[in-house]
Amino acid sequence: MLTEKTRVNQIVIIALCATAIAWIADTAAADDARIRPYAENPSYWQYKGKPVVLIGGSKDDSLFQIPQLKEHLDEMVAVGANYIRNTMSDRPDHDFEVYPYKKLPDGKYDLDQWNEEYWQRFENMLRWTGERSIIVQIEVWDRFDHSTKNWPPHPYNPKNNINYTYEQSGFAPEYPDHPGRNQQPFFFTTPKQRNNTVIYKYQERFVDKMLSHTLKYNHVLYCMDNETSAQEAWGAHWAAHIKRRAAEAGKQVCVTEMWDAWDLKSDEHKRTLDHPERYDFADVSQNNQKKGQEHWDNFQWVRARIAQQPRPLNTVKTYGADGGKYGNNQDGTERLWRHIIGGAASARFHRPDSGLGLNDIAKAHIKSARMLLEKFDIINATPDAQSKLLSNRTANEAYLTFIKDKQYAIYFPNGGSVDLDLAAQKGAYKIESLNIGTSKWQEAGRTEAGKKVTLTAPEGKHTLVLVSAG
Repeated sequence: MLTEKTRVNQIVIIALCATAIAWIADTAAADDARIRPYAENPSYWQYKGKPVVLIGGSKDDSLFQIPQLKEHLDEMVAVGANYIRNTMSDRPDHDFEVYPYKKLPDGKYDLDQWNEEYWQRFENMLRWTGERSIIVQIEVWDRFDHSTKNWPPHPYNPKNNINYTYEQSGFAPEYPDHPGRNQQPFFFTTPKQRNNTVIYKYQERFVDKMLSHTLKYNHVLYCMDNETSAQEAWGAHWAAHIKRRAAEAGKQVCVTEMWDAWDLKSDEHKRTLDHPERYDFADVSQNNQKKGQEHWDNFQWVRARIAQQPRPLNTVKTYGADGGKYGNNQDGTERLWRHIIGGAASARFHRPDSGLGLNDIAKAHIKSARMLLEKFDIINATPDAQSKLLSNRTANEAYLTFIKDKQYAIYFPNGGSVDLDLAAQKGAYKIESLNIGTSKWQEAGRTEAGKKVTLTAPEGKHTLVLVSAG
């Protein structure tokens, strides 16, 4: 017969097992709910257990700071946008930005006290985007905050705070050169760099405060920097720190770094592409400095490089708008579509005037992208990286992604005519065209497979031609 002590021990063991099973189930459910690489195709994201393509456009970088944010988010949702960029930046580009630290009556800042307005704005953004299933890609640090005209008034500048001096911090009163020259000691503080404990403790405190808000949510991605050319150790440190803090909170998160180099084949980008153990995805927005065929080819080179360990490739900044520095409206819209057709996990129009933001053109293109995805399962498609299935094609004339034997989606940036090779296929195919600018589908006829099929798009229009079996 079992003794009373044995029975008690059995009850305790059963209770512990039940608790462990419940914990495992809760952990699995939480992991399934979060934004993470899609289990069946890790080149894309999944959220709330379902695959998702991230597409967006917004009017500012530090989006949590803007007035009427809720209304702007509703504008996005109305056209199918589900993705924003949010830098933690505080530089005063407008008259509404605030710093994260408390300003004292004498005009100086105390880095040991928070400005609750900054953090309440941040919390609002997280809550409102979560309610709308909009994915937030955060950039933790922005080099432009701490150089040129933005450094003299910044709370980290010793003349503006009560916490340290120039001598103690190693800072200078001014950093007038472009931050790409890496003259700012702010980005050399971590233990494996210069181990500047005076400044690092405030940086760590800032990141931990940010995480105290974000780790409550499942829709946040983390990028360490905005287009940095800093030492590799800087971003690696913060990536590890964020993952460690998440683990301590019982969560998993996805992190990356965004490098400055315009050439995706540069050694800078290999620091991310070649380190899947450190970075869960790659942001290759700087490819949007390129145009035309080169833009496509470079992105396909990256996809090939990580093919053995595929991860999402995000493009959170699509440059190009009339009047901007980085191309015109045509460049911006082409870039977005080449990345979508080419297999990017995310694409977003950059803020004006470097990008289209969420103007009427951007809205039409985002809406049209969603219309395509309603008819075409792009997550299970294969980009025709070298355009092997297209002939009579000139550079940048047309781009193809396809689901073999089923559907072929061809993007024409500016009209043209190409031949699609259906010689190995059988049966009838329906042809439809999408006028991207007006977001309207139109049937364009039917054709029989077993041959090359000529597809023509009207000049001067962004056109998507969809060829479907049946």
